[in-house]
Formats: sequence, C-alpha cells, structure tokens
Amino acid sequence: MKALFLGSIGTLSDTSELQREAFNAAFREHGLDWHWDRDAYRDMLRVAGGRRRIEAQAEAEGVEVDATAVHATKSRLFQEMLDAGRAEARPGIRELIETARDDGMLLGLVTTTSKGNVNALLGGLDLSPDSFDVVVTRDNVTEPKPDPECYAHAAGALGAETKACIAIEDNADGVRAALAAGTTCYAWPNENTTDHDFSGATMAGRDICRTIFGARAA
Repeated sequence: MKALFLGSIGTLSDTSELQREAFNAAFREHGLDWHWDRDAYRDMLRVAGGRRRIEAQAEAEGVEVDATAVHATKSRLFQEMLDAGRAEARPGIRELIETARDDGMLLGLVTTTSKGNVNALLGGLDLSPDSFDVVVTRDNVTEPKPDPECYAHAAGALGAETKACIAIEDNADGVRAALAAGTTCYAWPNENTTDHDFSGATMAGRDICRTIFGARAA
C-alpha cells in the first residue's frame, strides 16, 4: 500500500445531517416551499452532487430554479455551521491518520465537493490541509464521482498507481469512483448511507483503523 485516500469529507466527519439542514435553510432563503426530510435525503445521497439533487427536485416539481445559486447559499450556510464548531471527527479517524503516517503511507483527501467546504471542515476539526499529501476538490476535476477522475488525479499527484492505493468511502458513488479507478475500497457508511449498495467494497466496522491496519492499530 502506497497511499491511503479518504474519499469524502464524510469520512472525516458525519456531516450529512448538517448538510440537510443547510439545504432546507437555503430553500427558505430562496423562497422555495421545499423541505427534505431525513428519509428523502437518504435516498438522494445515492447520487453525488448537491446541485444535481436540487436540479432533480426542480425537474420533479416542474419549476425553474437557479440551482447554482441555491447550492451556493447552501454551501455558505454549511460552512457557517462548520465555523461554529458543529462538526465532530468520526470515531477513529484521527487514529487512522496517525497510524497511516506511522506506517509510512502517503495520505490524500479525495472529494469532489468545493474547496470552501473542505477548508471549513478541516478548520472545524482543527486539522490542517498539510495533514494530507494531496487534497482533491471540485476545482481539480471536470467530472464528479462516480467518475474515477478524482482518484486518477490524486494518485498521479503522488506518483502512485491507483491499484497501489486504498480508498475509504462513505457513499455508493464514492465507492464506484474508487473501484473504477482500480483502487481497493473500504466502505465506511455514515448514519444516512448504511443502506447504500457498496458492492465491490470491503465493509468496514466501527473501528476503521483496526479494519485497515489490524493488529498494528492496537
């Protein structure tokens, strides 16, 4: 194993409910009579990309919506929540990062969310971007997950082959992206993605560090 890739900000912190709250607040700001309850949002998380979810909602409602503007408002509200300290690191993730470093592995954060969201979350968790040897955001790719471009970009930046890397993902599109890149993938669902189809990935237990590193994590 040459590199360990954390495949979304959701692998660092389970932010799905904060994001749902931000979406609903953004809808109100834009005068939209929409409310995504938890069950509906769980289904939406099967497809990556918040703007795409807004566009799908508008199409289903038969209305025209500036999805880019609504999504920008959602991102602002979400980042304000992170700045206010409302996110917590997922149990075991700090240990995982430390163990990977001790094991001589390169580390990457490979997401197709915005750089603003990434920086806000890292700041909220008191993690520096320097914790990672490569950080991939929406700015670095032309296609979101499940396209494997983000993984090819991350591996290339580290001078590694994708097949020599391990990815950890918390959602189905992320798993598909990693597997399409030829990267071994561990699925580590959050509370809203436990029923996703993680075919092809190894399911991780609650102790993600022990899942990856076994006795070395003890």
